[in-house]
Amino acid sequence: MPATSRPTSRDVAQAAGVSQSTVSLVMGGKWTGRVSPATARSVRRAAAELGYRPNLAARNLRLGTTRTVLLMVPTLTAPFFGPVYTGAARVAVRHGFGVVVYPWPDDARPADSPFAVPHEAIDGILASSMAVAALDRFHGTPAVMLDSDPEGAAPTVDFDVAGGMRAVAAHLAGLGHRRIGHVAAAVDQWTFRARGDALAAAVAALPGGVLTRATAAIEVGSAKAAAGRLLDRPAAPTALVCDDDLIAAGAYKAALARGLTVPSDLSVTGFDDVLLATALEPELSTVRLPAEELGVQGMTALIELLGGGRPAARSLPARLVVRGSTAPPPAA
Repeated sequence: MPATSRPTSRDVAQAAGVSQSTVSLVMGGKWTGRVSPATARSVRRAAAELGYRPNLAARNLRLGTTRTVLLMVPTLTAPFFGPVYTGAARVAVRHGFGVVVYPWPDDARPADSPFAVPHEAIDGILASSMAVAALDRFHGTPAVMLDSDPEGAAPTVDFDVAGGMRAVAAHLAGLGHRRIGHVAAAVDQWTFRARGDALAAAVAALPGGVLTRATAAIEVGSAKAAAGRLLDRPAAPTALVCDDDLIAAGAYKAALARGLTVPSDLSVTGFDDVLLATALEPELSTVRLPAEELGVQGMTALIELLGGGRPAARSLPARLVVRGSTAPPPAA
């Protein structure tokens, strides 16, 4: 064999004195009960000495799989989704899978695939913060939904966003706030509907509680305008609850434009606990969502699904992190 050529399974078979099919069984991890342990050791030793590596592309083609998972996210600009990918990729690599990230803007239509024949190009889908109906064009490709409606048909891994929002409401109520404004994300997704419903129920149960709401894109300028509409009301809220940390940054700017100081004049809370939360001054009280663990649990569930299992729904905790942006309301 020339020194520059890549060793093949035939070379390993000759070196170990076995057939090529035996090499395939051993290198594919399917030799137990079909090949003796001594023969398996001999094959592995020959492969190591020759520097042989299986041709995974050819193997996957024969098996009808690609070992590729598509991670679909609403945007690539939001800092939340980076850790989701990190967690998913960490699990995927241990199982011999690759992860391709694809943005799917939320415009209420089925998702377009980056592949001409998606059901042949990918083995499974992780879809974050979207409706399961968006996957209609993927021809039944196995999918796990992340931070999405747990009542849907696909397996889900979610955050307890309702519990997180209830914790925000309880924290503000404990400080004495009764007039609460909700700067809500203008995105029709389960996660934001669940947050809004939980906040509305918590404030309604609060004696003297009043909730006002304005919607905004998850963008600082839009959030500043929406927060401003709430703050310009005759009986303005003393606390603004924001659906996202980026929305909270807009609320800070709206307060500053009106000569209000956070938190002595106005309390502000966020959601997600991305790096921005500690870059704001004062640092933002917000709900921490374990984004990387979402990717870990999502990929774990998808691996189970691809193996023929039926993964149970998973719900990850959402924890309130209290920092400097919340305080008792100003005196009347």
